[in-house]
Amino acid sequence: MSSQAVFHTQVIQKAWEDPRFMELLKSNPKQALQEIMGISFPEHVKLTTIEETPEELYLVIPPKPSDVAAYSRLKTEASW
Repeated sequence: MSSQAVFHTQVIQKAWEDPRFMELLKSNPKQALQEIMGISFPEHVKLTTIEETPEELYLVIPPKPSDVAAYSRLKTEASW
């Protein structure tokens, strides 16, 4: 299992067990992950939490690795 999958599983488990974390995760996911798990995200990264229901599921398609690499190169070049 990848480290991303482990992280995802840990966040879900914590949300199921801790109603306060679940509410904060839905209202302010960056703050929730920082406060409870010590994980921070850069300011430019938008983080959204969506809670599935038995009747409504979501399929998340991540960005292509080549797009992520290209974006990282542009950010590095722009900071010179």
